[in-house]
Amino acid sequence: MEKPRPKRVGEQVRHEVAALLMKGVKDPRIGFVSVTAVKMSPDLHYANVYVSLFGSESEKKSSLIGLQQSAGWIRREIGKRIRLRVTPEIRFFEDSTLDEVYKLEERFREIHEERDQQDSDAENG
Repeated sequence: MEKPRPKRVGEQVRHEVAALLMKGVKDPRIGFVSVTAVKMSPDLHYANVYVSLFGSESEKKSSLIGLQQSAGWIRREIGKRIRLRVTPEIRFFEDSTLDEVYKLEERFREIHEERDQQDSDAENG
């Protein structure tokens, strides 16, 4: 079970990173990015930031590189906004959950269409 303090701090970090990405980061490589989750290490020294990236594969890769190179600046800004003994090191990871959900929904839709076609063939034949 996750302890309450890392979870609380992770939620604060998620909020601040999202705000910084909307207003503060000037890197043109960073496209449309959504912060989906932040997992803090138990000692609060590391913040794993999971982001959904939108666009082509090259745009996603470029956005992730831009985020990783902006991590130091984001860490400093978070240090100014959240009072912690140690400002956590920010590490960005792609969260492909939404892509997987979309693929699953497509497959379910195909299965339903096949089933409907089989039912109509059985009724007509």
